[in-house]
Amino acid sequence: MEASEGLRVRAARGTMVNAAFEVGLHALGFLKGFIIAAFLTRSEYGLWGILVITIGTLTWLKEVGISEKFVQQQEDDQELAFQKAFTFDFATNAVLMALMLALLPAFAALYDQWELIAPGLVIIATLPAYSFRSPAWIFYRDLRYARQRTLEAVDPVVAFVVSIAGAAAGLGYWSLVIGLFCGAWAAAIAAVLVSPYPLRWRWHGATAREYFSFSWPLFVASASGLLIPQVSALAGNAFVGLAGVGALALAATIATYTDKIDQVITWTLYPAICRVSDRVDLLFEAFVKTNRLTLMWGIPFGVGIALFADSLVRFGLGDEWRPAVGIIQAFGLIAALNHIGFNWSAFYRARGDTRPLAVLAPLVLLAFLVFALPGMILWGLDGYAVGMALMALVSLIVRTVYLRRLFRGFRMLPHAARAIAPTVPAVAAVLLMRLLVDEHKAAGAAGEVVAYVAVTLAATVYLERALLREAFGYLGGRAKGTDAVPARA
Repeated sequence: MEASEGLRVRAARGTMVNAAFEVGLHALGFLKGFIIAAFLTRSEYGLWGILVITIGTLTWLKEVGISEKFVQQQEDDQELAFQKAFTFDFATNAVLMALMLALLPAFAALYDQWELIAPGLVIIATLPAYSFRSPAWIFYRDLRYARQRTLEAVDPVVAFVVSIAGAAAGLGYWSLVIGLFCGAWAAAIAAVLVSPYPLRWRWHGATAREYFSFSWPLFVASASGLLIPQVSALAGNAFVGLAGVGALALAATIATYTDKIDQVITWTLYPAICRVSDRVDLLFEAFVKTNRLTLMWGIPFGVGIALFADSLVRFGLGDEWRPAVGIIQAFGLIAALNHIGFNWSAFYRARGDTRPLAVLAPLVLLAFLVFALPGMILWGLDGYAVGMALMALVSLIVRTVYLRRLFRGFRMLPHAARAIAPTVPAVAAVLLMRLLVDEHKAAGAAGEVVAYVAVTLAATVYLERALLREAFGYLGGRAKGTDAVPARA
């Protein structure tokens, strides 16, 4: 019991501290997208969007759970275990590099944008850097979050500084390409310098098969997810033009930002839940509490983006971006919806069962092909936004099914209603202010944002005071928590 409580406190402290740490770092990436948009035209930003979608998102194929499997393993010789994991990761990256180099000319021809070749090669050259960053896995597995997060901070900080400087110097979308390259390799160099174990080539057939068994469903999930932005970019280039693709790329920064923040809590907790993966009651408690903590900011953030998208464009980006308002609003609401139950997959991975991910991803892809793609072809960006919302709803339904299989008694509707409740009075307050004010000026918009944040905070503290008291109690070493499963989510 004492060991369980010690693990609970370490995980809770790591979750809270890392969340605060990483929110700031990933905010740099979020701000970078909007700041650089002010220096670029929508067409230039659209070209960057195509680069990210066609080349950058191919790196999703390497997200096959090698680091998660390394965290989960319990070998006696951890140095050898790390070197075997590093070897398998480097081999998969080498295969992916060859695939990307072969496909790059085809993508350029497909989009009829041959200027993609040069920046595409630079982006591909960042791929080996991700294998050299693998020493961070060691600190992650040992719950040494400060060292892990410090290493991971190198990439976004360097990329932010280099990209903004390049954009201000007039480099256009090349500022983002160069920033991406510098950030990835700076982080790789830092990781190698502080690695507790030397990087060695240790190929082991049995271990490779074990990793493959864990990873192939994640590969299927990544490949399915890869097709969605690819097809979106192709259809966007054909039916709404390069400027429309720019609007999609800007709106997608919202989803990217929220996904990264979600991952802070989920993957901070992952090493801890791997150690108690045989205790479904503890897994249930961890799922409910961490999801509620994330929803405290995720729902208000997504709804807030939708509520203030017009002000963001009017007073920040300029009139050229006004056609993007609708898609930004839609992606804000979709991001809020996607927060609900978002971390379900970590609990299946911790138990070594990754096959449900190979079921969810193709179903989501099918929903995209049925709803979002025809929506764009027939009704442009507005139709695409509605289709993406329906796709997000399908995803929510499927993960609800799997959550109920793993956690008997879990009910999604009360869980979601509890998360949405603090945002309702905040939205009402802003809408009331807009009724009372005739002209929408910058000062008025700022006042609305302040009111929205203040009401949301007050409502959240009131409705979630018990959970917040427990969470901050862990930080001070006071809270004990409970091993009992909540009667209801």
